[in-house]
Amino acid sequence: MFRCIMIAVLVLASPSCAREMADEEGEAGLSDFWDSSHHWYDIRDEERIIDPLPQQKRYDPSEVRAIAENVLLFQKLNGGWPKNYDMRAVLTDEQKAAVLRARADTGATTFDNGATYSHVAYLAKAFDQTGDERYRKGSLEGLAFILRAQYEHGGWPQYFPDRSGYRRYVTYNDGAMIGVMKLLRKIISGKREYKFVDASLKERIKSAFAKGIDCIIRSQIMEKETLTVWCQQHDDVTLLPRNARTFELASATSMESAGIVLFLMSLDDPSPPVVKSVEGAVRWFERSRILGIRVETVEAPKTEYIYHTASDDKVVVEDTAAPPIWARFYEPGTNRPLFANRDGRPVYSMTEVDRERRTGYAWYTYDPAKVLAEYPKWRRRNRL
Repeated sequence: MFRCIMIAVLVLASPSCAREMADEEGEAGLSDFWDSSHHWYDIRDEERIIDPLPQQKRYDPSEVRAIAENVLLFQKLNGGWPKNYDMRAVLTDEQKAAVLRARADTGATTFDNGATYSHVAYLAKAFDQTGDERYRKGSLEGLAFILRAQYEHGGWPQYFPDRSGYRRYVTYNDGAMIGVMKLLRKIISGKREYKFVDASLKERIKSAFAKGIDCIIRSQIMEKETLTVWCQQHDDVTLLPRNARTFELASATSMESAGIVLFLMSLDDPSPPVVKSVEGAVRWFERSRILGIRVETVEAPKTEYIYHTASDDKVVVEDTAAPPIWARFYEPGTNRPLFANRDGRPVYSMTEVDRERRTGYAWYTYDPAKVLAEYPKWRRRNRL
């Protein structure tokens, strides 16, 4: 059963059905499609062109051609892709026709929820396996879109070319910019499936990657001459932290920052600025961890909200044996755990968050523990 309610993307909130689906896609090289697939099935969205059927069939991960055909179908005329559709869905003729009619709607092209960079990667894989020139062409058009979308300072927005509201900000939320950077690194490193990328394009990609690293370093938050971590999104001009959705306030964020640091630690021969960046973030993770609590899922009356349905609730409970945990957001200046409701009002405990947001968002994370576990190995590997 693939249609299951997954309210938070954290392991501490994921139901078993969602984990099985994610594991299956991870094994098949489809893991970057997971977030969009989950949103298509489990989150209501009035902006979508098509909605899933009650018993929408899905292609087996081995059906590479069929999945690649879906990827091409959803590609917009500008070379990018929209988010929150399932590339493994067996679409009806009516669904396909609706997607085709919207190909010129380039306001929906984005890097959010794994979109675009995951599609480029999958088409490259499909071309490598099948030799179908359409997949190579689609992948190259996607790469051209990615290069056009990059700001001069090296960052990528959440959406392109739509620059309305927070869509224009440099976006680390949900791994958007880091997902793009990982794709570019694979191409630069000479992965087999990207052998169709010629020398001229590879040089442009190398330049884009270098500018991206510079943007990451420059956007790291500095407080009282001390490096901390990153916000989910940064201003497209100044690179300062910015609000996004009303419940996503400008703050230091542990979840997305953990992904950034793990990426930086994966770089070969890190430069002095990269080393300094990692060291500063690690110190922040160490002093920001929270001991003695865990998040527990409890039964609650089934409630229909605008964007999802909840049959449970989330509560913070005391537990002296619990491993260190981190709030997703920390208040600038005070470093207090920070929360918010859809009204944009900051609060300082998850209890003060409405149930709709408690069950519809991940407010705590264990992700920084991965950074702290990797850190000593990173130092040894780089002889620091």
